[in-house]
Parts: sequence; C-alpha cells; structure tokens
Amino acid sequence: MLKPLLVLGIAGGSGSGKTTLADQLMQGPFGHRICRLTHDAYYRDFQHLPRLPDGSGNWDHPEALDNPLFLQHTALLKSGQPVPCPIYNFATHQRQSDTVTVFPNQILLLEGILLLAIPEIRDQLDLRIYVETPADLRVLRRTIRDTTERGRSPQSVAEQYQQTVRPMHETYVEPSRYHAHVWIPWISHNLAAVELLNARIAQALTNP
Repeated sequence: MLKPLLVLGIAGGSGSGKTTLADQLMQGPFGHRICRLTHDAYYRDFQHLPRLPDGSGNWDHPEALDNPLFLQHTALLKSGQPVPCPIYNFATHQRQSDTVTVFPNQILLLEGILLLAIPEIRDQLDLRIYVETPADLRVLRRTIRDTTERGRSPQSVAEQYQQTVRPMHETYVEPSRYHAHVWIPWISHNLAAVELLNARIAQALTNP
C-alpha cells in the first residue's frame, strides 16, 4: 500500500502564486511521485456559506470550506487509500454531482489559501510553505483569473475584494504565515525555491 513519505502544504493569499508553485512541482522531476489535493475543491454550496450582513456569501472565511471532509480525505490519502475529491463550480457556486478520484502517492501536496489558518489542517503538514506576494500583484492576478476563468465582472471582483477578500486576508491568511516553516517570495517565478523544494522531496524519497 502506497503511503506518503512527506506531506507538503502550500498556503498564501489569493493570487499569490500557490497554484503556479504547485504546478511547477507537479511538472518537475518528481511530479509522478506526487498526489495533490486542493482546498478550493472543498468549498461549501452557496446556501451553506457564512453570510455578510447584507446576506451575500463569504468565500474567504475558514467556515466557507468543508474542512471536516478535507481532513477526512487527507487522512485517507495518508493511510494509502484513494479519495473522491469534489469538483466545485465557481460559476454556479455549487459542488458538482461527479467527483475526481485522487490516488495516494509517495508525496502528498496540499494547496489552499487557509491551510495554515486552520490548526487541524496545518498539524497534518510536515513542511508548511507560505507564498509571499505584494497585495497589488495578488489583486491583479485575481482580477484576471476571475474575469477570464470564472465569468466575473471587474466590478464584482473589486466589490468582493473590499467586502471579504481583504479583511479575511488580514484576519486569517496574513497571520497564518507565522505558522509556516518556509516563506517563498513569488513576485515572479522563483526557480531557486522550486529547486529547494524538489531537493526536500528527493531527500524524503531517498531516506524514507
């Protein structure tokens, strides 16, 4: 039974470069040894989200995510068992009826904005990574992503940033950086950091 030798967690603000960093690890020399679980897939359906005073949903609060299910699936992967990962539709704000099977591997990579802000999740991580990026770049990247990939208008992206993204970042995400073992600046692609992480993965694979 294949069980992870190392559990990595990549956290950081929305638009910081977490997914890009995770993609580079998956495309690197040990990508075939990595299984990846993305916290974003575990968002709750719109009707179960935390609410703002005006009734709108707050996707940036820790309780917006189905953390018990994420922890259950993390535990199953750590024990060598596959999991049915949800598929979240960001256009409809609902979880789809189908799932995608994630199979265990020698390295388990978790990725998400709030990983380090939730004690039960960060306790599962052998190496906690926080991606550090200036706020203006994060906002720019988020705006491009949400307008091109999620059918959002620039105005709605700006309103959400002011209502929830920024205050939740300051309340939960930013303070969580102090739980990280490693901070990685990601103004542009940080190839040296990717090489260091690959070296740590190689060490785990060589000396289980």
